[in-house]
This record gives sequence, structure tokens and C-alpha cells, in this order.
Amino acid sequence: MGNTQGTAANVASGVALAAGGDAKVPRTERGRRTLRKLLDAAAEEFGEKGFHEASVSSITRRAEVALGSFYTYFDSKDALFRALVADMSEKVRTSARSALSENMGALEIERAALAAFLHFAAEHKEVYRIIDEAEFVDPASYRQHYETIAARIADRLRAGTVQGEFRDGLGELEAWAMMGMNVFVGLRYVVWGGADKGPDEVAAGVNRLLAEGVLRR
Repeated sequence: MGNTQGTAANVASGVALAAGGDAKVPRTERGRRTLRKLLDAAAEEFGEKGFHEASVSSITRRAEVALGSFYTYFDSKDALFRALVADMSEKVRTSARSALSENMGALEIERAALAAFLHFAAEHKEVYRIIDEAEFVDPASYRQHYETIAARIADRLRAGTVQGEFRDGLGELEAWAMMGMNVFVGLRYVVWGGADKGPDEVAAGVNRLLAEGVLRR
């Protein structure tokens, strides 16, 4: 129970930062649960309708929260959307981290992290629409989402170099290239569907590409 409370408190603090001070951090566990319900309902609403067609009243109905309670946490729909992008980013991060273990090599870490993201996206396909829409609704959140992910990949690449598994000189450029590949294989094989490859097989294929490249040897 302590871990659950800690996670909820972290989400609440992150929401306040993401919303640029518009969000109010709940001080009670009940408040944090209400905030969580609003974020989950917002993910459904924005994922189905998009930002402009979504409404605060519909979000509160989905969350089974009184309309007036919404303004206890957010000043506007825009503030909620910014908070939701930050929340989605955090969920992507934690889904990848939960799949990693200390005994993994650098290349295996990339496979496991991608597989975890693909499984997450399969369960939360709305993440693609919400993040894509952020480019126009809140460009700063959109940019921060991808810059943060790329920085994490770059850190892993450098760590792999230190361990002797990756070649020297890997950094930001390679991280952005890998992130782009990960995003679009997720779009093709998870969000669009109709493919004969599951998340683990896709992740393994991308991992082979990283390990072997495309040149005939």
C-alpha cells in the first residue's frame, strides 16, 4: 500500500509541473485517487475524440467525478492535457524500466525496453493519438516527451559503450534514430494491427537490425 501511495504522490507532483502550475497537488490519498481517475478518463476521452472535440463535462462523467471537482485539480482542459502528456510519458518510462534487470547486456536491454513499450502501446493505443496531437495543442510537451526518451536511449548507448558491448561514438544522433524506429514499428505492428508479428517478435527483429545492420557480410 505504501508503494501505491508513493506512486500516486509522484503522479500528483508530476502533474503540477507538467501543467505549468495550473494543476493543484492533492494532499490526501482520496484526492490522489480522484486525480488518477480524471487522468484515466481524459486518456479515453482525448484518445477517442481528440483534444478539440473532448469536453471537461464528458471527462468528469467518465471519471464519475462531479464537474466542480475538476477545477479542484485543473484550471482548464489545456492544463489537463499537458498533465496527461506528462503522465503518458511517465507510463512509457516505467513500462520500459519494469522489463529490465541488472544481469542484462546492453543489446538485450534495448530489446526488452522496446518489447515492453510495444506491449504497453497495445493496451493503450490512445497514447499515439494523444502524443501526436500534443504537437499542435502543446508543442512544448510534445518536444519534451521525445527529448526525454531520446536522452534515456542515449544514456543507455553510452553505458553500453562503457561496458564494451557497443562501439565508441554513439550518442544523440543514434538515440533519435532508434527512437524513431521504435515509434514507427509500434505504429505499424501494434496500433494499426493486422500484422502477423506480435510485440516480442517485432522487438527481436529490431534488435537483430541493431546488432547486424543491413549490409551483407
